[in-house]
Amino acid sequence: MYKKSFVLAAALLAAGTGSAAKAETLKFAFQGALNALDPYSLNETFTLSALGNTYEGLTRRGPDLQIEPALAESWEILEPNRWRFHLREGVKFHNGSDFTAEDVAFSVERVRSEGSDLSTRVPADMKVEIVDDHTVDFVLSSPNPILHYEWDTFYIMDKEWTSENDAVKVTSASDTSVNHAALNANGTGPFKLVSHEPGVKTVYEKFDGWWDEPKHNLDTVEFTPIGSDATRVAALLSGEMDMVYPIPVQDIKRINDNQGTSAMTGPELRTIFLGMDQMRDELLYSDVKGKNPLKDAKVRKAFYQAIDINAIKTKVMRDLATPSAIMISPLLFSRSDEFERHPYDPEAAKALLAEAGYPDGFSIGMDCPNDRYVNDEAICQAVASMLARIGVKVNLNAQPKAKYFARILASGNYDTSFYLLGWTPGSFDSWNVLDNLMNCRDETGKGSPFNNGGFCDPQIDALTDQILVEIDPEKRDALIAEAFKISHDNAYYIPLHQQSLAWGVSDDVNVVQRADNQFKFRFVTKN
Repeated sequence: MYKKSFVLAAALLAAGTGSAAKAETLKFAFQGALNALDPYSLNETFTLSALGNTYEGLTRRGPDLQIEPALAESWEILEPNRWRFHLREGVKFHNGSDFTAEDVAFSVERVRSEGSDLSTRVPADMKVEIVDDHTVDFVLSSPNPILHYEWDTFYIMDKEWTSENDAVKVTSASDTSVNHAALNANGTGPFKLVSHEPGVKTVYEKFDGWWDEPKHNLDTVEFTPIGSDATRVAALLSGEMDMVYPIPVQDIKRINDNQGTSAMTGPELRTIFLGMDQMRDELLYSDVKGKNPLKDAKVRKAFYQAIDINAIKTKVMRDLATPSAIMISPLLFSRSDEFERHPYDPEAAKALLAEAGYPDGFSIGMDCPNDRYVNDEAICQAVASMLARIGVKVNLNAQPKAKYFARILASGNYDTSFYLLGWTPGSFDSWNVLDNLMNCRDETGKGSPFNNGGFCDPQIDALTDQILVEIDPEKRDALIAEAFKISHDNAYYIPLHQQSLAWGVSDDVNVVQRADNQFKFRFVTKN
């Protein structure tokens, strides 16, 4: 949505012109840092958002999240298993290299190579056939009507530049040594990278050779990570920053009351949830030895029913959150209203623990970021306090997202027993949630790579395969509902809520607040 007016996207886009006489610098801050610049290192919204100003996909998303042509001008399904993409001619990378089909084929192989956190963007068995310099065929083993739904964040890299700089190997989130692509960028997008100091500042400049006609009037963009909520808000109120996010919910009124600034709020598609190790025979971080209590559905349901979601909503999130019963926003699944959360009931939770053989509870380690989601550490502290009431002692490990993701993801060998995570389906479709979070995987992450807890339910796997190829909307939604019901009944995850967006913006700046929480410079104008 738009700041103040909240009008249709076209109105704002019409306000900016490619020939704007006044060039401007935009200064903005986010709560976390932009670390590695490799576009396949981390499947995280802020990282993909920041890099999406420099890199581009074959498709992109507009202000209302509709799919638009980008590096591909058009596409067609020639046969049920063959898609043809017609690439845009005359596109240049920031170093002057031509964009061709070779770059697309190279990027497909690289994105599904070792170390990539975005391997699920393309099917593992998809073949790429180069028809000519600006035509590519993607050959599938089975029909896939949503093949391109996530390709707006599958960014295309320059094969020549990546190879010449010895950066073909992806820098994973856990790598301690980085290559050229982790510290430099060479995309085709509207802004090119000028400098990058991880954790300090990143500077962009508009790319005069961009293939599209700019709607923004920015000349330079400066990003500064500011971890402290108070410092971030103060930077906005003082005029040091033009835009900051997220803003604490308790500061929304203060920002609105301040002359020259206002708060933008709106629904976000991200679901915040708790995950549990259900794969190992013994938890890594617990005083229970010789077995894994979280393999027992009774224990998982006890955790679920110990959590007072309304207290989190009102006291921690200040009512800027919508409790969720399943792992996707109701805005993205038509049958969401058929599900209800397991009721908050500490006494029932204690009884379930006793039935499972833990009448006195047990201890468990919990991993949580402290600079990634809205009030993430406070949510974890609240959960720890609630679980303590049923005898479960939580040893909370809250840390910056760089260390957190390096630990709990596949690149860190899923080094966690209990964790908080957020997920926005890149395709805005339920299949993405099932394929990434709910299918079986092995120890390396083959399968559902973000199923950090490693639970395995063959029924959900089978339904996921059916959903991918089902084209009848009603039948497809019925299959999705069945899969979500299995997960819900077994408490494989504990969904918490969809957090609300809260940005602080100077009145001199017009921005688009998309429901996927991606901040795109190409939509920004300064008065």
